Amino acid sequence: MSPQEYCQQKAAASGSSFYYSFLFLPIPRRQAITALYAFCREVDDIADECSDIQLARTKLAWWRTEIANLYAGNPQHPVTQALADGVRDYNLAEEHFLEIIDGMEMDLDQNRYRDFKELQLYCYRVASVVGLLSVAIFGYNDRKTLKYAHDLGLAFQLTNIIRDVGEDARRGRIYLPADEMAQFGVSETDILQGRETEQVRMLLEFQIERAQSYYERAFAELPESDRKPQRPGLMMAAIYRTLLNEIHAGGCEKVLNQRISLTPLRKLWLAWKTWVFN
Repeated sequence: MSPQEYCQQKAAASGSSFYYSFLFLPIPRRQAITALYAFCREVDDIADECSDIQLARTKLAWWRTEIANLYAGNPQHPVTQALADGVRDYNLAEEHFLEIIDGMEMDLDQNRYRDFKELQLYCYRVASVVGLLSVAIFGYNDRKTLKYAHDLGLAFQLTNIIRDVGEDARRGRIYLPADEMAQFGVSETDILQGRETEQVRMLLEFQIERAQSYYERAFAELPESDRKPQRPGLMMAAIYRTLLNEIHAGGCEKVLNQRISLTPLRKLWLAWKTWVFN
């Protein structure tokens, strides 16, 4: 199996909405973004699936070394081998890969967030930085596009947090800011025990409004001159915003006890429609 095939399998197996936006790209860019996504999956799986925290730290430390190997021209892992061309061709910053690992390490150190400012750092590391790498792969001319990437990545991560509230709670994690939970009269026990209360509904509606505001902010920041090359991000946004609307329409408190998702066919339709009309 080639490094590119390894990354392709990793991306396809995840069923992620991101995968559908990759399908429309030219082969070199598609291979680069698929390798980036595979890297994110590799390090995210360590934080999510490794129950031994010290072992997880050791594995993330190995990835730090492997990123150094990549930039020294000697990658060992199939993912970093697949990344090598993209790093060179699209001038991807080493520090961004290390920041993604920093974000995954935050999951080992904390499972609660005092306020949105604290949560925002986590979102920046695990999502906005991925956005910055992605727009470099897609191609841009105006530096304002980097601000778009930052805010769109934040919007994606906030959507993930809302969608995964129940799943994260079953792992003992709460990504909703503690001060906002208190503001709406929601306790940790309410979240951990999956209580679908009116207070939880109002708290999650507040989170949805914030996520929507970051989508709107990102779209306003995208220069018209870069709109066409950045269509993959717009495709992802179409899928994620549709999911967010589904969560809201169906009673957002239900995410505590069920996973709400879109069918692969619907994701593909949204991606195709966005590609054609943008």
